[in-house]
Amino acid sequence: MTVTTPQPRTTIPTPSPRPRPKAEAEDADWLELTEAVREAGQYPTRAEAERVTRIVLSALGGHVTGDERVALAQALPREAGRVIASQIPATHPLTAREFVESVATRIEGSTPATARWDVSSVLSVLSDRIGEPLTTRVLAQLPAGYALLFGRAELAPTA
Repeated sequence: MTVTTPQPRTTIPTPSPRPRPKAEAEDADWLELTEAVREAGQYPTRAEAERVTRIVLSALGGHVTGDERVALAQALPREAGRVIASQIPATHPLTAREFVESVATRIEGSTPATARWDVSSVLSVLSDRIGEPLTTRVLAQLPAGYALLFGRAELAPTA
C-alpha cells in the first residue's frame, strides 16, 4: 500500500498585463487620431479618414515652420508628426482659401466645398489634440482666415 502525503497547493500567479510595445502604442495613438477625424468628418470608413488626415497634415506641414513645427510634430502621434515634419517649407504662405483649394487638388473628386469640410474636420481635431496654446502659436504663423479651419472664431480687429 502506498501512502501519499498531501502537498501544499501552489498558486500560479496571474500574468500581469504585458506592457504594449512602443510601436503598438504609437499605432494606437494614430488610430485614435484618425478615428476622431472619422467621427468629426462623418467619413464612412477609417481608411478614408486616414487618407484625408494624411493629405491635410502634409499640406499643413509646409506652412508651419520653426519651433511651432517641431512642437506640433511632437504633440501629435508619431505617424502624424512624421507627415508634418517631412514636408518642405512653402516658399510663400497660402491664404486659407488657397490652402483649401490646394487640398482640393490632392483629393480625387474634391471640390473647394468638400475640401473645406475635409480640412476643417482634420484641423479641428488637431486643435483639440494639441491644445489652445500651441494652436494659438500655429495660427500666429499663418495668414488670417485659418482660425475658422481650426474650429475657432476669428475676430476682426475694430477700426
